[in-house]
Amino acid sequence: MNYANDHIRNVLVAGHGGAGKTSLVEAMLYLTKATDRQGRVEDGNTVCDFDPEEAKRHVSLSLAVAPVEYAGVKLNLIDVPGLFDFEAGLYEGMPAAESVMVVVSARSGLSVGARKAYKLALKQNKSRMIFVNKVNAEHADFYKVFEQLKTELGPSVCPVVVPVEQAGGRVYLNLVTQKAYSYTGGGVREVPVPSYGHRTAGLLEAMREAAAETDDTLMEKFFEGEPFTEEELTNAIRTGAKTGAITPVFCGAATAQEAVDLAMWGLQKLMPSAARGAGAVGTDASGNEVEMPCVPDGPLCAYVFKTVADPFVGKVSYVKVISGRLTADSPVVNARTGEAERLGKLVYVRGKKQTDTAEIGCGDIGAVTKLPAAQTGDTLCAPSRVVSLPRPVFPYPTLSMAVRVKQKGDESKISGALQRLMEEDPTIGYEVNSETVEQVLSGLGEQHLDVVCAKLKNKFGVEITLADPRIPYRESIRKKCKAQGRHKKQTGGHGQFGDVWIEFEPTDAGDFVFEEKVFGGAVPKNYFPAVEKGLQEAVRHGVLAGYPVVGLKATLLDGSYHPVDSSEMAFKMAAKLAYKAALPEAGPILLEPIGELKATVPGDVTGDIMGEVTKRRGRVLGMNPGEDGAQCVDAEVPMSEMHDFTMYLRQLTQGRGSFTFQFVRYEPLPSMLEGKVIEDAKKLFDGRADEE
Repeated sequence: MNYANDHIRNVLVAGHGGAGKTSLVEAMLYLTKATDRQGRVEDGNTVCDFDPEEAKRHVSLSLAVAPVEYAGVKLNLIDVPGLFDFEAGLYEGMPAAESVMVVVSARSGLSVGARKAYKLALKQNKSRMIFVNKVNAEHADFYKVFEQLKTELGPSVCPVVVPVEQAGGRVYLNLVTQKAYSYTGGGVREVPVPSYGHRTAGLLEAMREAAAETDDTLMEKFFEGEPFTEEELTNAIRTGAKTGAITPVFCGAATAQEAVDLAMWGLQKLMPSAARGAGAVGTDASGNEVEMPCVPDGPLCAYVFKTVADPFVGKVSYVKVISGRLTADSPVVNARTGEAERLGKLVYVRGKKQTDTAEIGCGDIGAVTKLPAAQTGDTLCAPSRVVSLPRPVFPYPTLSMAVRVKQKGDESKISGALQRLMEEDPTIGYEVNSETVEQVLSGLGEQHLDVVCAKLKNKFGVEITLADPRIPYRESIRKKCKAQGRHKKQTGGHGQFGDVWIEFEPTDAGDFVFEEKVFGGAVPKNYFPAVEKGLQEAVRHGVLAGYPVVGLKATLLDGSYHPVDSSEMAFKMAAKLAYKAALPEAGPILLEPIGELKATVPGDVTGDIMGEVTKRRGRVLGMNPGEDGAQCVDAEVPMSEMHDFTMYLRQLTQGRGSFTFQFVRYEPLPSMLEGKVIEDAKKLFDGRADEE
């Protein structure tokens, strides 16, 4: 069934891992009869956690869509993971939603994942609603959590549904409708409104005041002590939610189905419809801004917010229609490529279930199969109006590991399989390091990479293990040295002869600089390129550990030649011999890569971070204030000391910290560390430095 855009609510369900997001969506599916039973995360049978890895691990790993129909309105629920390793889903789903329902536990309160989701929603101007879950749990305290929400999230937090404990059990009071409900014994029944205690009365007054601030007429009534009607409160909170001035707070217990219906009432009544909130602003090919209201008779504009690339099912692109209607025969241009896209089948999705449809209406969410060129973040447009919507900026992968295949011959399969997984998850990184001859896999943490390994095995039949990646060290010299290289070989017929004297010295002018100062034709000019080429090949392997040599200047001074036996090859070999003779006497040293670390952390752990930088042989360059009391620490740290920094920072900050690390230059490796590096390098290169 197609819904008008004013009867559609696109809602992102977000929060910290374990708060009960998936359970809340599951309860809504069951209560609206979209499913005939309520699944449980711990049983691995929920609609949204349909991936085998999710069922096995009992945790959400990727975004899922679960539409429900409530009171004549379609609620497109977008369930996203709460674990930091899988927060790509949060960034994928946010552009597809007009509102965000942040789920918070009544036991643990406002956790890091909930804060992150709330702040991202605030930054992207999304309407926000909070559901305090697990009110029925032991040690749950709704009122304590509500005060925390007010303190940390600000005055926009507004109570709408609150729990009231009575002798006969807990009831939930809707402060807007002034109705109370009990969920004991299964099902729901309306009960008399309980007498107001001081806490409940205070929350009612807080809601009235928040509503009054959205309208001058209501403000007058508030100051005169006049009561508000249900319609006035509903309209005021809806207006405040649309502008961001009000964040309505609901509560309940998802697994017990307590007050879940009231949360759906809130989504239907208080959150903006697609007609009010799904319009967007994009840019055309000239860079001009183009406003796209969410109107069904406008030119088509659809946003690809999620890609699923399954080797068995094929590629599926999740789309939200911003403007116009999407049909199977719609002429479509991909704004990123400028090419026409041929649409496959159109479907509505609920978890892994797909239902064919002839059309995805304006403001609605669905999926398109077999869009080979489309990527997450692409905009699909009518040819008459090609506009690009802003692409999401995903967290940068911070943990890199080297890939080792278990089965010989699988090396060639890894690249293709990972490319498919990277289509699904933009926070996966993959590269082949030509210097260390390693395939390097990057992600947001250990658990993230563990899941990638599991998917490679289960979906593509490729088994891998992970190891710390090799560090790309360099070598250089500290002093000037001159040496002769003489290559002479007689094998019958023409022999081989090349003789050079070369001076080597350190330089800052580049990785390798070659000059010649030969006088009197001791070495003919036509052999100069051969000498330079021989040295270029030689510096690929240093004399200490076989790493490339940088900061080296070589000057050809003298030599000799034979009119018959000399050749380019002979002078190449002579240059290499001079290199091998000189460098051990030129004070060879190892250089290690240094990177710039930019860590954003809560202010109370700044000292810990600075101490950790020093512990890792780094230097703190400075600090700058960040948002919400955070501090941005700038430092330089050796690359070899950063392998476990992702886990360290997450543990120290409980997930509130973030960092970037980029290579800046090479510096001498401390002498006490050279022995281990040289020993490891000998195993790595296995004598390759002596082959040439």
